[in-house]
Amino acid sequence: MQSAKKLVIKVTAGAEAPERCSQAFTVAAVAAASGVEVSLWLTGESAWFALPGRAAEFELPHSAPLQDLLESVAAAGTITLCTQCAARREITEADVLEGVRIAGAQVFVSEIMADDARSLVY
Repeated sequence: MQSAKKLVIKVTAGAEAPERCSQAFTVAAVAAASGVEVSLWLTGESAWFALPGRAAEFELPHSAPLQDLLESVAAAGTITLCTQCAARREITEADVLEGVRIAGAQVFVSEIMADDARSLVY
């Protein structure tokens, strides 16, 4: 059995479910630091973290700062904001952090179906 070379993580939780949100970002950052190719998808309420300053506002005791986790994933991987989630929140490409792409289900399915990929949803 071949090991995964890419990890696709979809995070659906934001500040309303802080532990689940933090877990997704933590796993993504640890994987990226371990040399795994990471693709982090921001969907649902996590869509807000595609905007400048939003991750810095997030707080959860005994967890790494979300801003630091987001920056480490961005430096070593890909961050994608869901097209529909962005539209529902009136977020455009002009609004998001540098390096964040906006893409939809077709791209997500393509990523998770790759032979060398594993996926997680939080």
